[in-house]
Amino acid sequence: MNAKQIGLSILLADFLGFTAYAVYAYGFVGLFELVFANAATTLAMVDLTIALTMVAVWMWQDARNRGISPIPYLLITAVSGSAGPLLYLIRTSAGNATRPIGATARSLA
Repeated sequence: MNAKQIGLSILLADFLGFTAYAVYAYGFVGLFELVFANAATTLAMVDLTIALTMVAVWMWQDARNRGISPIPYLLITAVSGSAGPLLYLIRTSAGNATRPIGATARSLA
């Protein structure tokens, strides 16, 4: 595991820990009630949705270029937000991520 993967893994663990705490404290339904409680929190949710959609499009294209399936990471993103992209970055930053046979960096650009 390289330094980038270690940093991303720590960030992922912290994010999942905080997510677990929030679900414990408010419940899954309670989180959504609070997200849509007022215009400020709704704006934050809309902004997060837009940002994660753009990340999902990038993930889909990058995974296809690498010859790996983006589906598990997209499903995790849909369920738990940033955990999907963080897991994807941990996998692809290993330096040995799968690429289509015969593909080079130049042919993928």
